[in-house]
Amino acid sequence: MFEQVINVDRMEHAVSLFGSFDENIRQIEEAFSVRVISRGSDIKISGEAENVAKATRAVEGLLTLINKGESLSEQNVRYVLSLVNEGAEDKLSDMVGDCICITAKGKPVKPKTLGQKRYVEAIRQNTITLGAGPAGTGKTYLAVAMAVTAFRAKEINRIILTRPAVEAGEKLGFLPGDLQQKVDPYLRPLYDALFDMLGAETFQRYQERGSIEVAPLAYMRGRTLDDSFIILDEAQNTTREQMKMFLTRLGFNSKMVVTGDVTQIDLPDGKKSGLLQAMRILKNIPDISVCRFTEKDVVRHRLVQDIIKAYEKSEEARKK
Repeated sequence: MFEQVINVDRMEHAVSLFGSFDENIRQIEEAFSVRVISRGSDIKISGEAENVAKATRAVEGLLTLINKGESLSEQNVRYVLSLVNEGAEDKLSDMVGDCICITAKGKPVKPKTLGQKRYVEAIRQNTITLGAGPAGTGKTYLAVAMAVTAFRAKEINRIILTRPAVEAGEKLGFLPGDLQQKVDPYLRPLYDALFDMLGAETFQRYQERGSIEVAPLAYMRGRTLDDSFIILDEAQNTTREQMKMFLTRLGFNSKMVVTGDVTQIDLPDGKKSGLLQAMRILKNIPDISVCRFTEKDVVRHRLVQDIIKAYEKSEEARKK
């Protein structure tokens, strides 16, 4: 049995570290098969030497987040544990402190993983960014946050959000209403992100002025988009022709972000994904960045990571 003692300077940091009903410490104990006890300002970790070393690094990593003003959640505790297992916990300091914008409810929007941090930096530094990865990695949400930040700073005059109107494996039939009402269900995730950032009233005011436009991809043909931040969501469901059409809409003083999940292609049989082709042929062009997320960047419920892993294993087995 090996023991390690960590001294915590401030009692409130120890309280944050342990979490509600000691849930954060329980995660560490289960992950590394150790015992963690609090004695005043000291935290004692006991168990096998290698496991204690890992648990110590995890606790120190979490204290780094707390010292930087981050609040611990099940997701970022889980992420720190995965970094420790990879021996990459020293990269934690790169991740914290980067607030992109404040939502309508006063909540700061920040990258929660190293993959998200790289994605945000790529959007800042490049004119076109392609972001591909599984569900729940924040591809669309962070892109919308970057667009709102650029709009508030008057770096651009318009935010344009678009996605192809492709049904996810089911036929919706004839929807009632005018053309806008017919396509709105396809664009709902984009509306949700904008409502969160701006609030419903502010969003509607900007939309009426034409400062924010949410439209299906077919509306982009024939346009040149200057002074705009353009986001193409669900890009895995664009054809090669649609993707080329979209990318060539780029005007002066504009940014483009293209997001998608190449494991969720809903195109009819025989149609090739425009996102896959774009990632392949544009990867070495200056001022274009290709960012790939993994299941480690998932910031939704823990089960989402497990579901993605299970499907990846099934797909690999099928290919073999």
